[in-house]
Amino acid sequence: MEKRWKLPVWDANTVLQLQSSLKVNTVICQILVQRGIDTFEKAKQFFRPQLSDLHSPWLMKDMDLAVERVLRAFHIKEKILVYGDYDVDGTTSVACMFRFLQSVHPTVGFYIPHRYREGYGISQQGIHYAKENGFSLIISLDCGIKSIELIQYAKELSIDFIVCDHHLPDNQLPPAVAILNPKQINCNYPYKELCGCGVGFKLITALSEKLGLAASISYEYIDLVACAIAADIVPLTGENRTLAYFGLKKVNENPCVGIKALLQLAGMQKEIHINNLVFIIAPRVNAAGRMDDAKKAVQLFIEKDMQAALQLAEMLHNDNTDRKEADTTITAEALTIIENDINHIHKKTTVVYQEHWHKGVVGIVASRLIEKHYRPTIVLTKSGAYITGSARSVAGFNLYEAIYACRDYLMGYGGHFAAAGLTLKAENLSAFSQAFETAVNETIDPNLLIPEICIAAEVQLKDITLGFYNIICQMEPFGPENMQPVFLIKNLIDTGYSKIVKEEHIRFVLKQNNQTITGIGFNMAHLFPLLAAQKLIDVVCTIDLNEYMGEKNLQLRVIDVKPSA
Repeated sequence: MEKRWKLPVWDANTVLQLQSSLKVNTVICQILVQRGIDTFEKAKQFFRPQLSDLHSPWLMKDMDLAVERVLRAFHIKEKILVYGDYDVDGTTSVACMFRFLQSVHPTVGFYIPHRYREGYGISQQGIHYAKENGFSLIISLDCGIKSIELIQYAKELSIDFIVCDHHLPDNQLPPAVAILNPKQINCNYPYKELCGCGVGFKLITALSEKLGLAASISYEYIDLVACAIAADIVPLTGENRTLAYFGLKKVNENPCVGIKALLQLAGMQKEIHINNLVFIIAPRVNAAGRMDDAKKAVQLFIEKDMQAALQLAEMLHNDNTDRKEADTTITAEALTIIENDINHIHKKTTVVYQEHWHKGVVGIVASRLIEKHYRPTIVLTKSGAYITGSARSVAGFNLYEAIYACRDYLMGYGGHFAAAGLTLKAENLSAFSQAFETAVNETIDPNLLIPEICIAAEVQLKDITLGFYNIICQMEPFGPENMQPVFLIKNLIDTGYSKIVKEEHIRFVLKQNNQTITGIGFNMAHLFPLLAAQKLIDVVCTIDLNEYMGEKNLQLRVIDVKPSA
């Protein structure tokens, strides 16, 4: 699949000024300036985050009301129910809040709705559970901002709500005692991009302060906050970066028993980076909700005994194995459907449906199909009497608006710019597919149908030293808005030693002037003729450290190759 290379833009004067104060390689300064780090002070805060950089929780709208209501519950010995969503952000939020409250209050419970029986967010079943079990205060985490009717219903049953959420609020807000959400209008909290667990963490911090507890108490949960930040794809800037930085430090030094059990089961012995949280912790936690019941993810994160934690981790691990099998099978079936559709090549969208597909993995399958056929994609399956499914977008295209344009054919839909869920009647499937194709066709910029690689800087092979690599490593943790830098290296030539490995990958050995470097390119065997032609090539890549037989060498992780201009 052809890719667009997007070259970086920066202000040369700002780079010069930063370089004169930082005294590091100009390329590093170019990358920093592109990321808004354009002064010595900002660079210092970026490279040396401090817990003291975190904002006061009291800056958040309604924080005083939330704290007051929780303290009243403590005083009159009310039962408090901690309620969260079934994904990583929801389950870690609930685990943090439950563990903290349980350490200071005797009667705390938690509730995670079942993905298929109750759906996302606050459910009537959850409110009935609270009523039947005598809970008169519910703290909702990572959900609740849109649950106006249900929170009103709870109020009529004499159950109060404190909502901790980070999703974009509508004009009308639920009738909760307090709403903690930095994205709500007239909230002066300086950082708007916290995840649900981050908002919950702020409430824990404020409660700790009010109860006169040591600051270190709230940092007990920072490893779980880092897992939520990693999994929820929130920007790794500002406060999120500080929380992720110190959360990873805790994951490596003394994580909670649940994280330790998951890492042990996955055989992780080396230093943990943020991508390990994304690819090891997150899929196993998410799989619990996709394949079975996410309550066991919370049980894992609140468990104190290692043996019990290992048993729970094993369950999550098995759910993830089932998820992988379903995901692989369905992806293969979906690709076959696409390949047998002679019209697909002319379409701007992909819509596939089979009634037997597992609805817990259709969103993942949609993302897999985009890797192969890069266009807005919807994967649908049967659920009871209706068809339901997940949609995923390509970078830069507002998928939600395209689905909204087809709402006449839908029974329900929800989501955001890049992802959405929808439900429809079987008889509307064909009309909906055509309407979706039309909506996308009319609004998408054709360039958005070619994947884009954002290049951070152009370098020469002589720039790639251990010192340069070490500074790049100090830019971690990487994630949205602080991605691992991708480099362009022009006018390289194959040394004649490059080769195809395992029929799919390329082991590169490349030269520029009199410097040589090795590299690996996964699933790039089809590009080997470019090397064999012995002509100059341009490469985009990240820089890695390869450790083999005790020796450490820098190598390129090649993302794409083109003939030099």
